Amino acid sequence: MPPAAYILCTSPRSGSTLLCTLLRDSGVAGHPQSWFHRPSLEDWCRGLDLPPDTPLTDIFATAIAKGRGGTNIFGLRLQRHSAPFFMAQLRATHPQATSDTAAIAAQFGPTKYIHLYRADKVAQAVSLVRAAQSGLWHRNADGSDLERTGQGQTPHYDPQAIAAERDALTTYDAEWEAWFAEQDIALMRLTYDALAANPAEALHKTLAFLDLPISGEPKPATAPLADAINADWITRFKADTAT
Repeated sequence: MPPAAYILCTSPRSGSTLLCTLLRDSGVAGHPQSWFHRPSLEDWCRGLDLPPDTPLTDIFATAIAKGRGGTNIFGLRLQRHSAPFFMAQLRATHPQATSDTAAIAAQFGPTKYIHLYRADKVAQAVSLVRAAQSGLWHRNADGSDLERTGQGQTPHYDPQAIAAERDALTTYDAEWEAWFAEQDIALMRLTYDALAANPAEALHKTLAFLDLPISGEPKPATAPLADAINADWITRFKADTAT
């Protein structure tokens, strides 16, 4: 039987938007999004179109309804920097829970976990720095903007920013690994490279892990942003930091 929920454990610029749209468009895997992105209940409410004083139990109920997307399974993308606050709210709501995963199960039902990660932390950091500079975070498959924050600035090579993001992203992965071990989680692992190389195969493997039916050939709803500028920055940074 499929689980009641799944959590996509990840970090920024890992390909999670592509995977979330593939899962959404499958029609069987809910509507996974970062429903609990920022460490603020007011931000949670804003993202869910709720009044800022909405009780936590109602926040979770609304997120579950939206994250199911008309299916029987709740999908959640959880960035590592969002996890501590999210877990704290769950543990406060379910004080009888003896672990984070017990609190998650108490709120969402039996849950499976997927770790989507990017092995090349320099490439991931370059993608993050460039998106922050330009303001363009994601693009639709037809080339139009999917997510843009302001007009941004002309991208420029910034080795200090890249190094800082590389270190932060490395820490996020280490924190996820420590949490998986602490909580004794049997999870599915998926790399950015495998997802980017063959989105359909990555989706099928994910649906199989979730015990959900597979049908049709998925069409990615997003287009990659990496180009020659990314490749140049990656090469320059690796040369600059070579020892």
